[in-house]
Amino acid sequence: MNTRPDQPLRLGTRRSKLAMSQSGHVADAVRALTGRPVELVEITTYGDVSREHLAQIGGTGVFVTALRDALLRGEVDFAVHSLKDLPTTQPDDLVIAAMPQREDARDALVARDGLTFEQLPDGARVGTGSPRRTAQLNHLARSLGKRIETVPIRGNVDTRIGFVRDGELDAVVLAAAGLNRIGRGDEATELLSVDSILPAPGQGALAVECPASSTDLIAALSRLDDPHTRAAVTAERSLLAALEAGCSAPVGAFADLLADGRIVNEMRLRGVVGTLDGSTLVQLSTTGPVPQSYDEAMALGRELADEMLAKGAAGLMGERSL
Repeated sequence: MNTRPDQPLRLGTRRSKLAMSQSGHVADAVRALTGRPVELVEITTYGDVSREHLAQIGGTGVFVTALRDALLRGEVDFAVHSLKDLPTTQPDDLVIAAMPQREDARDALVARDGLTFEQLPDGARVGTGSPRRTAQLNHLARSLGKRIETVPIRGNVDTRIGFVRDGELDAVVLAAAGLNRIGRGDEATELLSVDSILPAPGQGALAVECPASSTDLIAALSRLDDPHTRAAVTAERSLLAALEAGCSAPVGAFADLLADGRIVNEMRLRGVVGTLDGSTLVQLSTTGPVPQSYDEAMALGRELADEMLAKGAAGLMGERSL
């Protein structure tokens, strides 16, 4: 780590507009906390240059490896990731020093003519690169008595929304957090309720990561940590890990904190696994005291995963069977 107080801290980030925006917000917060200058170091990842679908090129980890390599080589001091891109196993030589307060975790529909999902015509073409979204969108369409065609897409926010603007697709589904972070939240024609579509584990949250050896930096960055966000996403990612599911499996999870008046005293964790055509879903939830430690949050996720596996979740993921 750069130790001179006038020497800039180097923040590693992907080059996309969204990554640069969320890294910029973190950089501003770190400058305010430490009084140190922070410079963004742009790093191209394999996931950014490949046009193949995520499931074919190794899942969301393809966005992370280059950033982590730069950390370990000492080329950057810390890095900002979208938490949903991080594999569930954490390297021993790197530490997630902070998970700042989570943005909106929901999925957002951007449809032609201002349509909501329910207003989409039968047979509407809906773009998404996510098996999780595909399974749940097809299930939601079935519950409304109609059919949609889910179309696999890749690309940045501009590219994806462009498919709708150009008339190639009737709608696309994106993370609301991403739209909000680049100032385009008003382009969503509907925010999809978590009661209908569970987000990806960790969606809307950021992970600020640095080498385990950078103890002073870890202490400084930890002041950005939001304990409620960390408890919720830890439970969600524990569920994902316990299902032994990568990003190519259609798994959704969301933990929300339940308040009695102003005091937050319980956390509800919901999980879903489904077939891509939406014909079968295993969706369960569990509620318990807000986890006070990493181990308690992990236990909550594992407990719900065990219940989902007992209900046949493994057979729906297409990756393994009991």
